[in-house]
Amino acid sequence: MDTAGSILMVDDQLEHIYYLKLALEMEGHQVFATRDGHEAMKILTDNPIDLVISDVAMPRLNGYQLLQRIRENPRWAHIQFVIVSGRDMGSDIRFGKELGVDEYLTKPIEVEDLLAVVRGRLKRAKQLAQATGFNTASNPNHFRNGSLEVDFDRHRVWRNGTAIKLSAKEFTLLKQLALHSDEVVPLADLAQATHGIVTDDIEAGVLLRPLVRSLRRKLGFDAGDMGCIENVRGVGYRLSVQEKE
Repeated sequence: MDTAGSILMVDDQLEHIYYLKLALEMEGHQVFATRDGHEAMKILTDNPIDLVISDVAMPRLNGYQLLQRIRENPRWAHIQFVIVSGRDMGSDIRFGKELGVDEYLTKPIEVEDLLAVVRGRLKRAKQLAQATGFNTASNPNHFRNGSLEVDFDRHRVWRNGTAIKLSAKEFTLLKQLALHSDEVVPLADLAQATHGIVTDDIEAGVLLRPLVRSLRRKLGFDAGDMGCIENVRGVGYRLSVQEKE
């Protein structure tokens, strides 16, 4: 579905949210779950997350503190934050809203109500990502194109939310293509970046072909399938626009 996203659920009693997690996964979302805000921060650092659904009362780092940490990081400006808590006093709800929570829901919650909120919040996350330039040249250290995400600073790559390990040359190749997304990058330019040599298009093509094949396979494309890396014969390669799967 076009609104499917990556969701992080944080609750110190995971058994209480198991059925909610299952319902979200059945909707096509990738769902991470953890018991406290401290572990949630690790997941946020290592994975692209669109939406956080969090309880308030948790050990080490509570829901309010987690929300503050997220709101302080510009990289996470697009992340939507939903509190699902047993605290239903007006003062608790007002405090959460003052901190910048996007939705405050009280337990117990019906699955359909949560799913409706999630759909709306994920649409908003996508709009914010586009509006803030999260996936564009205005944020040159991070690239997201549909199912593919690349963090240039940390040399990390995800496809459909799953981390992918690349060699140094494979990452350099993907980075060069991502920096010129939807443009044909000449063979000689790519070979100079990946192999550190100046050469002609013929030798560059020979050097790049096995590297491109390996990169396509690691990104999850079958042998013989160009996937998101298009070959413009005799000219170069292009990273094409991909729909999120």
